[in-house]
Amino acid sequence: MTNTPVAPDLSELRRRTSAKWRTYPDDVLPLFVAEMDFPLAPVVADAMIAQVRSSDIGYCNGPGQVGEMFRGFAHRRWGWDVDPADVRLTTDVSVVIVESLRVAIAAGDPVVITPPVYPPFFELIPEAGGRVVEVPLQHDEVRWSLDLDGIGRAFAAGARAILLCHPHNPLGLVHPPEDLAALADLAAAHDAVVVSDEIHAPLVHPDREYTPFLAVGDTAREVGIAAHSASKGFNLAGAKCALLVAASDRTRGLLDRQPEEVGFRTSIIGRAATEAAFAAGDEWLDSVLDVIVGNLDLLDDHLSRHLPDVVLHRPAASYLAWLDFRATGLGDDPAAAILERGRVALHSGPAFGAQGRGFARLNVGCNPEVLTEALRRIGSVLD
Repeated sequence: MTNTPVAPDLSELRRRTSAKWRTYPDDVLPLFVAEMDFPLAPVVADAMIAQVRSSDIGYCNGPGQVGEMFRGFAHRRWGWDVDPADVRLTTDVSVVIVESLRVAIAAGDPVVITPPVYPPFFELIPEAGGRVVEVPLQHDEVRWSLDLDGIGRAFAAGARAILLCHPHNPLGLVHPPEDLAALADLAAAHDAVVVSDEIHAPLVHPDREYTPFLAVGDTAREVGIAAHSASKGFNLAGAKCALLVAASDRTRGLLDRQPEEVGFRTSIIGRAATEAAFAAGDEWLDSVLDVIVGNLDLLDDHLSRHLPDVVLHRPAASYLAWLDFRATGLGDDPAAAILERGRVALHSGPAFGAQGRGFARLNVGCNPEVLTEALRRIGSVLD
């Protein structure tokens, strides 16, 4: 594909002020947080600049054209028919999660998560007034999957909701539609709600099929609230715009109970960026996915040839790679040793739950040269 995005060199990247480039000293290669290094899609940058040049930087009043643009994007990418009227906005996916749970559960209610999972999940549930119940993913050394029996037991014991990660971070796992349908049936049987974090959905790899939770069927639409955003796919985390999608009278009614401020705090610049990304960002996104898949191939090949004790759990989505260091002797938190001795910052595996001991997460959303240097440094630690 032409116009493949190329990340700036390290000297330019280090002038950025985001968390990725300000958390560690300049001698550290930062491959920890979920930010990509590529320039913004031109159509997205142009939309944000136009918003500024028009001096239209006031309060965001409603979803604008986001619902309509998202409907087109969801149909093109996943074959999902979304009613634009079912799309509401807020600042980010974490707010979608917290504010959806606030109206779906009572104080102290148990909420299921499926570790190893995105570390803020452990904090977002208490913020919403709930109590975390862990039902870890099943892992047979080849495949990870939802423990549907365990989730059913948690619902039977009183859990009022599950916080689903789909695609699942840190594994890049795309849950199969039959598992999603079974989860919807379990939730319906126990009058529970499924809040599905689908922030990485735009980054599903070209050879993989993806079914959004609300597209599984009527039961999923009855019990589900979906969180979407352009922030990960188009590198817009700081733009502060995310989507709440509800597709049944029950879940619409829940979202109707949210305070008006939940939507009012959305960034008007982020809304403009989101409209542009979903309307006209496909070519750029496909080019980025080509780079990501190429970097994963590079990573896979390097590990097999030079670092065979490190096992890659190849993701089906996103630019995050879950690495198993348990055979290397680096202990429960290999990221700590790699940072100290190799000056590469990975995301600590134990932060994703006890199931992450001996693992680390690596971000391949960068130039191949940066990834190659990071792997050389990791190899020096293991040597």
